[in-house]
Amino acid sequence: MIYRFIIVSDEVDNFRRDITIDSEATFFQLHEAILDSAGYIRDQITSFFICDEDWVKGTEITLIDMESGSDEDIYIMESCRLSELLGEERQKLLYVFEPLTERCFFIELREIITGKSQDTPQVVKSVGQAPKQVSLMEDLNFSVPTPVPHPAENEDFYGEFSDDDFNEEDLEDLSEGNPFEY
Repeated sequence: MIYRFIIVSDEVDNFRRDITIDSEATFFQLHEAILDSAGYIRDQITSFFICDEDWVKGTEITLIDMESGSDEDIYIMESCRLSELLGEERQKLLYVFEPLTERCFFIELREIITGKSQDTPQVVKSVGQAPKQVSLMEDLNFSVPTPVPHPAENEDFYGEFSDDDFNEEDLEDLSEGNPFEY
């Protein structure tokens, strides 16, 4: 069987990719086809999520085993075939390509073509430019904290002292019994 996926973005209105891939291919092969179709480099830890009809995340398929210690089944892209988790037309997936901000593509299994097979994934439709792969910090609306100066850089930190603030008796009292005195 061949699966035909439609991939869109909520960031770029005119972005769309249609990819056909054999149902026995792995999620890793689909991952690579998506990156190639968008012109992205392979430097992010990405994940697929099987979603319900309202795009609520369900089963996660990760690029690498994060050893979460969870009781849930862990699916790794390289060892999980598409047909293991997908089998119905209109199934929805999210492909998180920037984990820090959870930026993603929305994917729908639009068509299942029975009686055929395909050796390699193919982009059968490509419209528009993909969104930037990685957000810039100013795009994330993070506020950068103002650095606090080291106390030694602050003249007022230690206060002002004069010789009148101490007398000889106070200093002698401090030194009596001091094991570090020479």
